[in-house]
Amino acid sequence: MSLPHAILTALLEKPSSGLELTRRFDKSIGYFWPATHQQIYRELGRLESAGLIAAVPQPPSRGRRKEYEVLAAGTAELRDWVGESQDPRPIREPLMLRMRAAAVVGSRGLREELARHLAVHRAQLAEYRSIEERDFPDGAGSEAERLQRLVLRAGTELESFWIAWLTGAIDELG
Repeated sequence: MSLPHAILTALLEKPSSGLELTRRFDKSIGYFWPATHQQIYRELGRLESAGLIAAVPQPPSRGRRKEYEVLAAGTAELRDWVGESQDPRPIREPLMLRMRAAAVVGSRGLREELARHLAVHRAQLAEYRSIEERDFPDGAGSEAERLQRLVLRAGTELESFWIAWLTGAIDELG
C-alpha cells in the first residue's frame, strides 16, 4: 500500500505530469521506495479513478501531457496513513541469502560480488552526502526540512552500515 502514498507525497510536494513524477521519483523518494515508471503510471490511473488525484487542465499541446494534483480526499488519505501503526518489515536482502547458499555450495565469485556491493554502497553514500550538502547546507530549519533530513540521514547511516559490514566480511573471508 506504500506506493500510492509515495506518489501522493510527491504530488503534494509539487503537482507533476507522469514523466516529471517518474524523474523526480528517481532522484528522491525512489532511493527509499523504488518503483518502475510503469508502476507509477499504473498507480496514477488508480489514484485518479479512486478520486484521490485529478489531472489539471493544461493548455492545448501536441502531446497528451497530464499534470496531476492531489485532491482533498488524497490529502486526507495520506494524513490518515501517516498516523497509522505499522510494524517494521523483516530484512529481505538477496545478498544474505546468497551467502547462506555459498555456505552450502561454495563461495565461487562471492568475494567479487561483495566487493562490487561495497563499491555500490560507497557510491550511494557519496550521493546522499552530496544531496545533504546541496539541500541542507546550514542544517534543517522547518519541520518539513527536519523530516526530510532525517530520512536522508537514515539512508546515510544505512549505507555506512553496509560499507562497514561489507569491508569486515571481505576481510574475514580473505
